[in-house]
Amino acid sequence: MKQLLFICFALSLAFRASAITYDLPDDGSRLLGANQLHQVQQGETIALIAEHYGVGFLALMAANKGVDPFLPEVGRQLLIPTQILLPDVERKGVVVNLAELRLYYFRPGTKQVDVLPIGIGRIGRETPEMSTYISQKREKPTWTPTLNIRKEYAAKGITLPPVVQAGPENPLGEYALRLAYGSGEYLIHGTNKDFGVGLRVSSGCIRLFPNDIEYLFSQVDVNTPVRIIDQPIKHSMEPSGEYLLEVHQPLNRSQQEVQQATTLRLSRDNIKFITQAGVDSSIVNQALKSQQGIALRVGVNQG
Repeated sequence: MKQLLFICFALSLAFRASAITYDLPDDGSRLLGANQLHQVQQGETIALIAEHYGVGFLALMAANKGVDPFLPEVGRQLLIPTQILLPDVERKGVVVNLAELRLYYFRPGTKQVDVLPIGIGRIGRETPEMSTYISQKREKPTWTPTLNIRKEYAAKGITLPPVVQAGPENPLGEYALRLAYGSGEYLIHGTNKDFGVGLRVSSGCIRLFPNDIEYLFSQVDVNTPVRIIDQPIKHSMEPSGEYLLEVHQPLNRSQQEVQQATTLRLSRDNIKFITQAGVDSSIVNQALKSQQGIALRVGVNQG
């Protein structure tokens, strides 16, 4: 297996990272990149650190269990999860893995993929799985809130206009990509607030950091295919013969599930992988329990 490299940083986060671009392996491997280490500086928060490295808030929290999101201990080393396994899906167009809260953009005509953190639909307003395409690109989009959204805002004492014009009060940000799914109600868009990327807070749309949506908007064309999947478990037998497993916390579907231990549902393919000869069941069990979203070596092919 490729060596699990760690790059250590101790710096002031004075600028924002954009999409992380990975070279796709030529040897059939699904492992991308290297993890990094960051030493917490005075005044930094998990949200700020996550945005700097181009990873999601929840992804960073999962990789560093028990850390305080608002006041992480100064001097503490955080693992930055920038080493990942590609999801099991065709490497084409835009791929969103809901469980990871990540968007993959496979650059056409190249052997590169951009990986961006995203925000997705909250409980009760889930972003659906789908196979679709980009039907429209809109710069400086207007926002027409639905009746249900208007009621939600009204309950908070906020009266929304029928149409919110482009500008700092528009939650869609500066760019929007409309999906052809359904009635076209789902968008990949920016935000007028950095809060929400890497979380489940939207009404079903997919939210990106402003600089990330600006980049993606400039790269994709109308009719670019979009696949939205939900794969909390990713695994690979690498060309070296090593078995790798990456486990994310599955999406809660109700408030009741939030209050209970989240149970992973293993597919037949998952079960076949983790029960084969050469896989260490103790490491697998720990990965399934901790759900840290980190690519782990769980064994080696003994054939």
